Amino acid sequence: MIIRKLFKFENAHIVRGCSSVKCRSSIHGHSYKVEILFESNFLDNGQMIYDFGLMKQNMKALVESFDHAITLWSGDSKEYREDMKKHSSRWVELPVSPSAEQFSRVIYLMIDALLRLTCKVNGEKEVKLHSVIVHETDTGYAQCFKEDAYSEAMGKIALEEIIFSDEVREDFGNANLFEDIKNQKSFTNPTSV
Repeated sequence: MIIRKLFKFENAHIVRGCSSVKCRSSIHGHSYKVEILFESNFLDNGQMIYDFGLMKQNMKALVESFDHAITLWSGDSKEYREDMKKHSSRWVELPVSPSAEQFSRVIYLMIDALLRLTCKVNGEKEVKLHSVIVHETDTGYAQCFKEDAYSEAMGKIALEEIIFSDEVREDFGNANLFEDIKNQKSFTNPTSV
């Protein structure tokens, strides 16, 4: 069985090297929708695969780390990155270009790490991240599966290379959440939402 949770965020970027001149040369924004899909052949003590309320707590913080921010590519010019950081207190720097495809891979890796590190508290069994869908527009999206997220052919993404501005890190419900994920520290979801 598959379950899905939808999250939203507003973000600006430039996607260098794409075929559209507007997209590769002008900062522009999107109202993103992110679908996170989980699967399991088992139900927990509440007859659920995974409680939607638990998803909302930490997963929402990770996805919303991109909200009202500019996403930068570490491969872009140093001058551009420094200027954007100087003029925006909310930014994220990725080791890959911030296309919908790469957003779906980055979010997949973050949620997959979070899921692996979360101690199960209600009899959840064999819950796996099925895929992540990132809607850049109402008519266009990218869907990432495990083999895509970990594919070096699509560009290597190391979690420790994802850098969040201080303001973004402060906005996490748990200020150390992303650092814990990068450092592979386990934590327990609370039993009540």
